[in-house]
Amino acid sequence: MSQIEIPAALAKSVSIARSVVVLTGAGVSAESGVPTFRDAGQGLWAKYDPMRLATPEAFNADPELVSRWYDMRRQAIASCRPNPGHQAIAELEERVLQRGDRFTLLTQNVDRLHHSAGSRRVVELHGTLWKLRCVQCHAETEDWSAPLRTIPPRCECGGLQRPGVVWFGESLPDEAIDAAYEAIEDCDLFLTIGTSAVVYPAAGFSQIAHAHGAPIAEFNVGETPISSMADWSIRAPSGVALPALLAAAFNSRAPRRRGAR
Repeated sequence: MSQIEIPAALAKSVSIARSVVVLTGAGVSAESGVPTFRDAGQGLWAKYDPMRLATPEAFNADPELVSRWYDMRRQAIASCRPNPGHQAIAELEERVLQRGDRFTLLTQNVDRLHHSAGSRRVVELHGTLWKLRCVQCHAETEDWSAPLRTIPPRCECGGLQRPGVVWFGESLPDEAIDAAYEAIEDCDLFLTIGTSAVVYPAAGFSQIAHAHGAPIAEFNVGETPISSMADWSIRAPSGVALPALLAAAFNSRAPRRRGAR
């Protein structure tokens, strides 16, 4: 791909912003080989509709089936590593915090590759595959085993454990939504990266930032519903565009971070 040209005004906004909010979606992790949600219904799972498996009703009806599908997803993600897009976001956070300003990363992804890249100020809007939640006592445990030791997994109390993600028909965690709104309403730069901008409430975050006067930069390989609202739209993979953004904003080559899970 040819070199990405970053608008000077966008580079300046990144270099002086006092409160930066980044929203990421599946496009960022797809560059690491993480299957998108709808692509997870391939191979042996082709006969199942992912949107029907990712519901409380599906788990209640067949916890083993749903657990096996999520175990497949965990195994697929376990071998994936952060890409230059993840690393650039972590580097941007570090630079912003070092100058004493605010940074919040809102992610719709459940793979924790942002954490592996070194990001710290992360709000997981849809939870994470690497947590299990007991349907009986509601205790949450972190579990990085892939494959799972037992299917369906069970809590110490004996209750079934479900994936620690937000399913269709469920609300986002109150603490995540509150943190997101607080950050967006206070930001002076909003970056939306690799998200289709069709899944709410995250799809509405750009409108909130826009209403509060924050400039918006969109990084996506294709047009989305919020493209017409964005002050800048960069049509390139985040793994290419974000390192170029850092280089333009800070007049240096963005170093690659080596994160560990």
